[in-house]
Amino acid sequence: ALATCGLAAAAEAGELVRQFSGDRSMQTAEFEVEAPWLIDWRVNSDFPNSMGVSVVLLNASGAYEGMVFKTKAPGNGVRLITESGRYSFKVDATVANWTIKVERLTAAEAELYTPKANSVLD
Repeated sequence: ALATCGLAAAAEAGELVRQFSGDRSMQTAEFEVEAPWLIDWRVNSDFPNSMGVSVVLLNASGAYEGMVFKTKAPGNGVRLITESGRYSFKVDATVANWTIKVERLTAAEAELYTPKANSVLD
């Protein structure tokens, strides 16, 4: 259900469900969200040559649902999720600051996001 997306057109911001931030590895609190929804992520570091962040989506039972992103450079991105449920994120971070927003979208907003052709995150 994870799809790497690029913004096809300017979209209205979705309804913020949860936001998580940190500078270390951790598992976030569980959250519940209805589809469609968006994971909006940003990472930064004072030591960009030494940083690394990977984030996976876990379901309510703790089972792996998919890789959200993995990077060794500052950046940001979005992932469109098409399934409702209870989830948490497992974040592995090395000398990096990260923020993850969970935003509920309308069907019309979700249609503005299209998968990238050659995603390296899947």
